[in-house]
Amino acid sequence: MMRNKAENTILTDVLHRIAYSTDASVYRELPLGVAYPQTVEDVIDLLEEARKRKTHLIPRAGGTSICGQVVGSGIVCDISRHWNKILEINQSGRWARVQPGVVRDELNLALKPYGLFFSPETSTSNRCCIGGMLGNNSCGTHSLVYGSTRHHVLEATVVLSDGSIEVCKPYTIAELEERFGERFWEQFGKGPLIEKIYAQLVSWALDPETVALIRENYPDKTLRRRSCGYAIDEVLESLAERKINLCPLLCGSEGTLAFVTEIKVSLDPLPPEERLVVCAHCNSLEDSLLANLVALRHGPVAVELMDGQILSLCEGNLEQQRNRFFIEGNPAALIIAEFEGPQMEAKAKGFEEEVSSLAYCCTRVYGKEISRVWDLRKAGLGVLSGMKGDAKPVGVIEDTAVAPERMPAYIADFKKMLDGLGLSCVYYGHISTGELHLRPILNLKDPADRKKFRQVAYETALLVRKHHGSLSGEHGDGRLRGEFIPLMYGAEVYELMRQVKRTWDPDGVFNTGKIVDTPPMDEYLRYLLNQDACSVKQSDAYILPESTYFTWNGEFSHGESNPYAMLCSIEQCNGAGACRKFTSMGGTMCPAFKATGDELCVTRARANVIRELLTYGFSEEAVSISASGNKKKFGKKSFKQIVKSPELEEVLFSCLACKGCRSECPSNVDMTRIRAELLQHKWDAQGTPLGVWMVARMAAVERLGHFVRPLYNFFAGWKPSERLIKRAVRFASERHIPKLSRWSMRALVERERRKKADSSQSPKGKVYLFADEFTNYQEAELGLKFARLLIALRYEVEIPRHVESGRASISKGCLRLAKKFAKKNVELLGGMISEETPLVGIEPSCILSFRDEYPDLVPLEMREKAKTLGRNALLYDEFIVREMEKGNITADMFSDVACEIYLHGHCHQKALVGIGKTEQMLKGLLKGAILHTIPSGCCGMAGSFGYEKAHYKTSMAIGETVLFPAVRKAVGAIKESTAEKKESDIPVLVAAPGTSCRQQILDGTGVKALHPIEILLTFMR
Repeated sequence: MMRNKAENTILTDVLHRIAYSTDASVYRELPLGVAYPQTVEDVIDLLEEARKRKTHLIPRAGGTSICGQVVGSGIVCDISRHWNKILEINQSGRWARVQPGVVRDELNLALKPYGLFFSPETSTSNRCCIGGMLGNNSCGTHSLVYGSTRHHVLEATVVLSDGSIEVCKPYTIAELEERFGERFWEQFGKGPLIEKIYAQLVSWALDPETVALIRENYPDKTLRRRSCGYAIDEVLESLAERKINLCPLLCGSEGTLAFVTEIKVSLDPLPPEERLVVCAHCNSLEDSLLANLVALRHGPVAVELMDGQILSLCEGNLEQQRNRFFIEGNPAALIIAEFEGPQMEAKAKGFEEEVSSLAYCCTRVYGKEISRVWDLRKAGLGVLSGMKGDAKPVGVIEDTAVAPERMPAYIADFKKMLDGLGLSCVYYGHISTGELHLRPILNLKDPADRKKFRQVAYETALLVRKHHGSLSGEHGDGRLRGEFIPLMYGAEVYELMRQVKRTWDPDGVFNTGKIVDTPPMDEYLRYLLNQDACSVKQSDAYILPESTYFTWNGEFSHGESNPYAMLCSIEQCNGAGACRKFTSMGGTMCPAFKATGDELCVTRARANVIRELLTYGFSEEAVSISASGNKKKFGKKSFKQIVKSPELEEVLFSCLACKGCRSECPSNVDMTRIRAELLQHKWDAQGTPLGVWMVARMAAVERLGHFVRPLYNFFAGWKPSERLIKRAVRFASERHIPKLSRWSMRALVERERRKKADSSQSPKGKVYLFADEFTNYQEAELGLKFARLLIALRYEVEIPRHVESGRASISKGCLRLAKKFAKKNVELLGGMISEETPLVGIEPSCILSFRDEYPDLVPLEMREKAKTLGRNALLYDEFIVREMEKGNITADMFSDVACEIYLHGHCHQKALVGIGKTEQMLKGLLKGAILHTIPSGCCGMAGSFGYEKAHYKTSMAIGETVLFPAVRKAVGAIKESTAEKKESDIPVLVAAPGTSCRQQILDGTGVKALHPIEILLTFMR
């Protein structure tokens, strides 16, 4: 009986359909709708609804697949939102039972206390789900030891296409005969669906011709990575012992056979802590292929390759720059070999000695630093999207696998083929098991390169067959490789695979068009195929503004117009989903997603929606794009209509502008900047709302208010007037309007400076302080404390003439105003600020604007001057650590009284420079301090975001993920010590450099957090 429940829970609005129209592949197709099933009954309802609508279900987990596995016209079922519970852990049996939406790394966090872990891994392991790993038969870095997901799935509970529920696990033929009747396979075609499924496989296993056909055409068993097509061979092999398990067939089936609702996986003991990595630096790719064979002779647990191009691209990513610490020079290729256990030193030494003729140097990495090496390697897929220009390293044949000893000959043939097409390629990946991620550089907007896209796929398939390999090693087939499976296996085996699909899914209700009967691999590509799209003038191909406020050429530097360069920066998002990390995985990026689990709250969804609107427009027109990717002739929406659309508003307004993506997104998608640009165009089109106008001009309002400060503070605190003000600017009633300090920071610092002017001690140097708009009027005493600290440390302090930073206007998308501030500050400070006399700031978001946004906001003729100013605009901790390193500031200037400090870092600081300098400053100067860095992301306030009524609940939910509980724990320690009052008790302090962070901590916990400079001043001798 069809229920209305499924129909009512399928979201068919344009926004959700666009957000789920891509994965990490080159494909794009709008689904019919999106659903978030929570129970098995929901899946059964959705199946009935799919039949009714003559469509299919597309099971989707993290959406990180790169072959278009979860792109299609059906109903996308996102199981990551609700089906993400660990159901059971059995330590003695070494297995776990999980729902398919459990994130791989989160499972391992839960398993760690048991001394166990789920060993298959992917480069997306901090956001990919176990269900997706089963669907793709994921392998990963250490598959040399642990194999693939297929080797670890013990049981799977599934919903079959007829709505029945089945537990797939090992059965004997006798058990099946007891269930279905003796020799039930002879009656193939009769009985329930599950009987037909087993009957088909058993009958094939008993047919010598079919068995021979499979053995002759499937890849050699010695090849560890084989994920091309359906794994019929795995099932038939087990039937030789009169046992059958459908799980090996389900692994790698990409949701085309059944809907998995529960998975039981085997676990491995945690690897030994004694590990080391040897990084062999090679002068050529060919040498690295031979170095891999050398490494394999010395018993590694993993060997990976990164070529020079990808290493170079990592330099352009803020986070990955820090992970290049072990690289010497500019290797053409890098072999990363990991060894573990008591013999690891001897193995590593043997490898280093034997590889010396192939590598110009080897570096070793031990302990916790090893994770940084693997983080660099895992960032590979994302950083490739950061390549400048429309030509990118494209995922088309990146998953081929051949035996390692065949790799040199295979790559030689492959390079000859590329040379013939005039193409270059990026090489990286799991070389130890014969799988290299080969990504030729193609412009998929160019018709000529579109043809090469198909040609490369076809000719590579021929080469893989020649070298007895597998077209897919771990990423599966999807809609990318299905077309070439007949070429790899032959028509007869391919027909067997089609029969598997028809038997399991006769009505085509599960993820059709994947693995078998796929559309042509060069249809439904993500980007427009348009001759105009390849020219400098893009106005006819895309829906773009005439000009932009940021200089996007500075971001890309490849000659296109600013509007098109802006689009290119959006297109850098390749869908790998690094923005989908939950709180337990750390990081700052996409705090709203961490609190809500909503796909629409991640950078990926925002980029998808913005790209779609600027490329195809919106509403039902977006559905009717032809399969070739060309735009049909519709009455195209104007750019002004696009920026005023509710779809764009929703994805922009859920962004906190935390800048986490500025460093953590491996593809360098700076959504904070994109958001600000589009918001200004939105205000141009419809006018600036009062609340936005007032927040953007906060400093001007406060400057005027300071003339009547008592009156300003009275109305800000008097309930009736406070309520009216909040209503006007749409602030939450739970928040308080900040009041003004009695004196401005400028006035207080100037007074302090005059008092100390007659000091007989010569200064160590001169420091220009930046009186940011938050500190100058709201927390002037904090600015005074910083001045006192610097003066006491014997620095000459002065606040130069400047205007506000423009941080508030940037965050609210008022870039016209921000450009004025940026230009004025560069004019006023550009000739004054230098390395010897830096500009030093207290509030991270303000001072770092000089470095991050100013060069792309000022006119082009001022850009170099702005860059120089930005380099010498330092955050408080950067300046103090610099002086510590010179020996000008030392620990003996501060008390060594014991204390505990809980530090929460500011988002912009973490994204742009990191909080390492703050940690170094506090640890280096306060010898009695025990520093705890709270592993929090964004606090949730994010300037005015948390003040706004529409975002208040989300803001507080973000704070509750990590920050608030950590602060309450610290406060609990304070209360306990106060109650017992022991002599050994030490003060516990909470530190936060951001003014909005300190306000959020106060509102969420009642604890008054201190700026780190206040702590330094307190402990100064």
